[in-house]
Amino acid sequence: MILRNDNEISHCTFEHIEAAKGVHHLFTTRLGGASEGAYSSMNLSALTGDNPDVVMQNYYRIASLGFPVESMVFSKQSHGCRVRQITAEDRGKGIVRDCDYKGIDGLVTNDPSVTLVTFYADCVPLYFYDPVKRAIGLSHAGWRGTVGQIGAKTLQSMADHYDSDPVDILVGIGPSICKSCFEVGNEVAEEFAQAFDFASDFIVSCGKKPDKSYIDLQGINRQSLICAGIPAENIELSGMCTKENTDLFYSHRAMGLKRGTLAAFMRLDDAEGHRGAR
Repeated sequence: MILRNDNEISHCTFEHIEAAKGVHHLFTTRLGGASEGAYSSMNLSALTGDNPDVVMQNYYRIASLGFPVESMVFSKQSHGCRVRQITAEDRGKGIVRDCDYKGIDGLVTNDPSVTLVTFYADCVPLYFYDPVKRAIGLSHAGWRGTVGQIGAKTLQSMADHYDSDPVDILVGIGPSICKSCFEVGNEVAEEFAQAFDFASDFIVSCGKKPDKSYIDLQGINRQSLICAGIPAENIELSGMCTKENTDLFYSHRAMGLKRGTLAAFMRLDDAEGHRGAR
């Protein structure tokens, strides 16, 4: 994953998705926005107390990178594993129009007039790009969504709606809390053990805390997607921890509720190679 700075906005992109052409994407950092104090500075949610007008200013800054505000469609996350197909009729939902859905942690589309947007502050961002069938997906994989295999369900939605084949799909696994920082109770670790026969490869005991374990969310999502048919070489891991890098990212575990929110953006180029139809 590459850290970039365009229009004085710091953001991350995946090398293999960028090299494939035909799609525009990024993952935000906390740098380059207008928010102040605990929300400094590229906060993309007013739900934790920031000024909504300032948050909207931040969206217009992101729009300058090729994602028009009116094209954006927000997820309505519940730490679940429901995926919604997005069309041009959904443009603006969540930002300039009310959403008529809830409990949606994954979005898919093949419409270049749409920008998919999902939100994070330690959970795992999953990016999907099918350059053959010209379709994309974004999914928010919290620990519950990971156990529920939202990644595989996003792939299934792309297959159902766009006839995508997993062998063609490029996946990016974005910045999130790392395996050294994601400490959970053993009851959570047991849910992973029941969901995945490979879970023990990604769960480590905390040693001095016998009732606690560390879990590698990025690694489990990667292996789950390989089991769902994605070639290992098609998956790029960010290798970046949100909790260990609070100078660059917001982290719920490190900062609590009074902090900003990161976001993933993804949009297909139009038929002429322009970054989305306006």
